[in-house]
Amino acid sequence: MNDTVSSGVRQVTVEVDDADIRLDRWFRRHHPELTHGRLEQLLRGGQIRLDGKRAKSGDRVAAGQVIRIPPIAARPVDKPRRAIAAPAGLVEDLKARIVHRDPLVLALNKPPGLAVQGGSRTSVHVDGLLDALQFEAKERPRLVHRLDRDTSGLLVLGRTSGAAAKLAESFRRRDTMKLYWAILVGVPKAEKGRIDLPLAKTAVGRHGRESMAVDHEEGDDAVTDYVVADTVGKHVALVVLRPLTGRTHQLRAHCAALGTPILGDTKYGVRPGDEGLPEEAEAGLHLHAARLVMPHPGSGRLDLFAEPPPHFRSTMKLYGFSSPRDVTVGSTR
Repeated sequence: MNDTVSSGVRQVTVEVDDADIRLDRWFRRHHPELTHGRLEQLLRGGQIRLDGKRAKSGDRVAAGQVIRIPPIAARPVDKPRRAIAAPAGLVEDLKARIVHRDPLVLALNKPPGLAVQGGSRTSVHVDGLLDALQFEAKERPRLVHRLDRDTSGLLVLGRTSGAAAKLAESFRRRDTMKLYWAILVGVPKAEKGRIDLPLAKTAVGRHGRESMAVDHEEGDDAVTDYVVADTVGKHVALVVLRPLTGRTHQLRAHCAALGTPILGDTKYGVRPGDEGLPEEAEAGLHLHAARLVMPHPGSGRLDLFAEPPPHFRSTMKLYGFSSPRDVTVGSTR
């Protein structure tokens, strides 16, 4: 990190290893003493600038850009934040869930119910446990994408800042094939197809919970391809979904818009026992990030797979579904 100082104001040049991350993440990395609230105040007041221009916390920085940083007061230490211990066995469980590990990339099979990042009501999350997944690396692994709390499956981490930037870029450029398995209530009319329906946030509850709905005027583009892998009459379907965009709750909202919500989706769908479904069907969201094919930040490509969680496997057995592991949606390139 190269910088010059004038009257307490620093001009810091963004280095290659920090390229293409959000400005707020850059500050979390280099100035952890600066709270997010204070960062937003400085940005709104124009005291923090990017290449001399006003910036927002979500702007992405590029190598060679210059960040203007005013004097930053240290965070008060009279009320230190209390460390929150992870539930017993969670760290070891996460280590056992690692499906790939090399010097640049770590991938794990996230269990349902575990948040990826923290929030106002979330104290235990993957991001808070990453120190335990550093192993022999010199840096703490970094998140490069997210999964919903109740969605299980592949979560990829960069083990260096440079690797994380390249992995994140492959997601943004849509050079990553993401395949999800889902059990739907009902059967789509077409055996395979594309769901091209724009989505917009319709409500945020008092706890900040987002809800999405199809909105042809205000919605952002959202595209999902799918293939029906197996069915039980017209009542239940096992499908493989491939999101081509990355909107919040995209797969859940798209499946609901087809009239075939994901089993166990209490926000957009139904619970086991509803709509004539057998009560023996396991509770829990039946959406699993099963496969990722993407460029490796070093060379070549990664082709990763994660087995579904117990509740998903139990429901597959109940309905007699075979594994759709060999089912792909579109090209893997």
